[in-house]
Amino acid sequence: MRRGLIFAALAAGWLCAPLAAPAGPWHAPEHKSTWPAIVSGADQQAMAASLDLGPDLERGRSPAFELAEQRRLSGALAALAPQRKGVVDAYVVSIALDSDFVFGREAREAGRVLARRYDAAGRTLVLAGSDGSGPSALPQGSLHSLSLALARIAELIDPREDVLVLYLTSHGAPYGITYHDGDEGYGVLTPTRFAALLDGLGLRNRLLILSACYSGVFVPALGGEATALFTAAASDRTSFGCAADNDWTFFGDAMVNHALRKPQPLAEASGEAVGLIATWELARSYEPSYPQASIGGGVDTWLKPLEARMPKAASAPVGKPAAR
Repeated sequence: MRRGLIFAALAAGWLCAPLAAPAGPWHAPEHKSTWPAIVSGADQQAMAASLDLGPDLERGRSPAFELAEQRRLSGALAALAPQRKGVVDAYVVSIALDSDFVFGREAREAGRVLARRYDAAGRTLVLAGSDGSGPSALPQGSLHSLSLALARIAELIDPREDVLVLYLTSHGAPYGITYHDGDEGYGVLTPTRFAALLDGLGLRNRLLILSACYSGVFVPALGGEATALFTAAASDRTSFGCAADNDWTFFGDAMVNHALRKPQPLAEASGEAVGLIATWELARSYEPSYPQASIGGGVDTWLKPLEARMPKAASAPVGKPAAR
């Protein structure tokens, strides 16, 4: 299943009482209407500039939802452990920016895998909607929560030695990554906006793994001397496996559920994932997605100490294979 989205409308804590159990099977918020007009501009150039401002729209949220969400996010940010002086600490953020269950499932397991691999217990945030089992107890995955998570991590780290490990899974478009939560949340994260967020916060040491169609569009803006960047597709290609009832996308299954579970170097893990994806796509006669990798020359400064502490044994894949 192709993961590109066409948005025709672009141009125009916890509550004090616990959440009640759902009366029947839980369903994620459905996308029932087209996108509202959240991009301004009279021509293509003006609209592109508007996208780079990071449009973000929440509508129809109840005050109770907003309060509960604020409490969940505040609690998660407050619980992050401080960095350890003289130790290269990884701070992991795993975020799903769409309410389709596949992204919520993938973000949860990616958070577990990356926290284990990079010794990030107590320094991991998972931001995601439901995984299909019921209402999410996690902070919502949104552009707002992503910005606050990055800002909090920037307060905690020593930028000279510590590293941001970010896994982001969502739908994508040729202009960037899209945030879409039912009919209540909408937004766009372009390469220019994402680079401004990371650079403005001083998050220089970073491992960025982007699971979305067209995510190769981020390579020129986000690549750098101290950055390791991996994307699910080239800038002009879709990726596969994002059916809402899946446990994994192709890229998430290959990169996280298989390659990064093993005690192998990051570059080798990326090579394994690319090979798996190519095999799965060829067997189904899919147009190749061409995942991209960019590893800066200074990455070893923080990567080698982290990999020296990796678990010595692989963990077992979980969930239904993406390529079924």
